[in-house]
Amino acid sequence: MKSSRCWKWENTWLVYATFALVLMPFALVAWAIPHPFAFFSSISLGMMLPALLFGFCWGIAQVTFGLSIARVGMAMAFAIVIGLSSLLGSVIPLAVFHPGDLVGRAGLALLVSAILLVIGLVHYVQAGREREVNKVVADTHGREFRTGVLLCIFTGCFGSMINMGFVFGAPIAQRAVQLGVKPWSATLSVWLVVLVAGYLPNLAYTLFLLNRNGTARLFRNQWARESMLSVAAAVLWLFGMLGYGIGAGVMGKYGNSLGFAVCMAALLLWSSVLGLMAGEWNAALPATRKRMYAALVFIVLSVIVLSFSTLLRK
Repeated sequence: MKSSRCWKWENTWLVYATFALVLMPFALVAWAIPHPFAFFSSISLGMMLPALLFGFCWGIAQVTFGLSIARVGMAMAFAIVIGLSSLLGSVIPLAVFHPGDLVGRAGLALLVSAILLVIGLVHYVQAGREREVNKVVADTHGREFRTGVLLCIFTGCFGSMINMGFVFGAPIAQRAVQLGVKPWSATLSVWLVVLVAGYLPNLAYTLFLLNRNGTARLFRNQWARESMLSVAAAVLWLFGMLGYGIGAGVMGKYGNSLGFAVCMAALLLWSSVLGLMAGEWNAALPATRKRMYAALVFIVLSVIVLSFSTLLRK
């Protein structure tokens, strides 16, 4: 997205979402599951409904995530979104399937994780605000920054629903295993349902922007280069999430909690590095950068404690 020169956000996001949420998942399912159309037609709507609903809500978060990056930068957007998503995406499956584990030492560790996360997010947002002030930007940009922070918080809450869709869509994968599909391949069937449902809000909003802004004509500008960037983003994102899905299945009972926390921690650290490499904090004063680093430490500690709380339940 940062390397795009000619396309607007809606152009890039439409191509990215089409490949990441529809075309490539369909191709993977067709490769991994024999007779995929017959397989999905044999599954009742009731079995697919949780994955569809959570996927649709997550799709809304996908849209707001892209808008958040455009307003507050990659580093801050990932920090807020991943911090909230890791906590909610790990705690909610635990509360639903293993509520007894919320008390005792594990419950205390979850509370500590939440406190560390809040401290880290508050300092990160403050550092980001100081960075914007240091740029001596206009008031309109300041309002855009505040809007971006609110979008990040919303995205973090709804973003965890991709894990909800994966967890509550487990019967789809179980059905595939019963038909002889290997367990790691069966997870692809769940992802397809979640991602296609998530594609609908992305499609609707990008088409709306293309029509309102008259930016559909931009698809003709440097089409090969711009589309390659969007496809590259789709490949990197999709295979990263599929790796989490397969890994969580291999981890066993607590894979959907501990695995999700570990995945989010890796995302947070790498996105912060990329944000620095992209020069998002070049205009910040040394004190502001120190605040950002300290906030990042708190957020990472929160994820570590969250992972530790899962180990306490074993």
